Amino acid sequence: MEEVRVITDPSEKAEKAEATRLGLVVPMSGTLGMMGPAVLNCARLAAAELNATGGILHKPIEFVLVDAGRDPRTVAADVLDLVRDRAIEAVIGTHASDARVEIVRAIAGAVPYVFTPPYEGGETAPGVYLLGETPDRQLRPVLHWLVDSRRARRWALIGNDYVWPRHLNRAARHYLKKAHADVVAERYVPLGLTDPQPLVDLVAASRADAVLLTLVGSDLVTFNRAFAASRAGERVLRLCGALEENGLLGAGGDTSGELYASMGYFGTVATDSALGFLERYTHRYGWQAPVLNGHAEACYDGIRLLSALAERAGSLAPARLDATSEGTTIVGGRGRLTIKSRHADQSVFLARADGLDFDVLRSF
Repeated sequence: MEEVRVITDPSEKAEKAEATRLGLVVPMSGTLGMMGPAVLNCARLAAAELNATGGILHKPIEFVLVDAGRDPRTVAADVLDLVRDRAIEAVIGTHASDARVEIVRAIAGAVPYVFTPPYEGGETAPGVYLLGETPDRQLRPVLHWLVDSRRARRWALIGNDYVWPRHLNRAARHYLKKAHADVVAERYVPLGLTDPQPLVDLVAASRADAVLLTLVGSDLVTFNRAFAASRAGERVLRLCGALEENGLLGAGGDTSGELYASMGYFGTVATDSALGFLERYTHRYGWQAPVLNGHAEACYDGIRLLSALAERAGSLAPARLDATSEGTTIVGGRGRLTIKSRHADQSVFLARADGLDFDVLRSF
């Protein structure tokens, strides 16, 4: 397969006059910058596979890269400039929800926008497609299972201070109440955590027996390193909504048996789709490539979804896509995904950290 062009200067002319340029909005810096290399690899893999069979609407795919690790309004302004200049025909976003909110507002449905990570739910803007796990799938069954099986009755909620953690924890409060569990502490911190000790102390002082972590990227790494070194590390259960393989490696792994993650994909999922995806990724990039993870795999699926939507509609026009999207199905790295009300209907896996790897316990 030929290498897929990833352009950082949108004024650069397309290599082929009929190339389809997609805005690829991925954090390459900042708190979430650790996810960038694997996401970029998975985007290239999806595009190379599609280009080998005709690309999108018989045109090869190229990417224009936008760094989503910056201020959300700056990111949205850059995406809007690309749309206005007709430099891109669609947007693939693997980044935080605060940037999604700004991008949706800025582009106002002018081009299709596929957003791939876990998100808080409720997005209804025209032309926006959402692959990510929502709270009712990512949290509700997992919290009930942990409350019942691990007797986790007292929960602390700790997250970064933006839309996804706040909405996810709002939903968690409701689910925990239904499960007859209590929230005994709640705290939000800005992105860029440097001193995790006050958060560790908060969990200890609350006498929580479990903590739901909606910290992201390097902030989650920083907290998990500090918490694992504390007295509470061996006895307090931690459930993370955004812990993937990079974050586990960054934290130095975990052997406590108390660190859990709930995601739509882990690299150790042993389904036919996941194993085939891992084989193709490894064949293309080698064993030393950035580790596969849920965020990167979701970007792969997002690009394949955009292609399937366009093929079904015969166009990339958002109104045409919206009119024909219901029931669109793809088979990606995490298996079969079907679009319902512009969201992906999918399973979620609960995994427990086992050293530097995840042991997938069950699906919901």
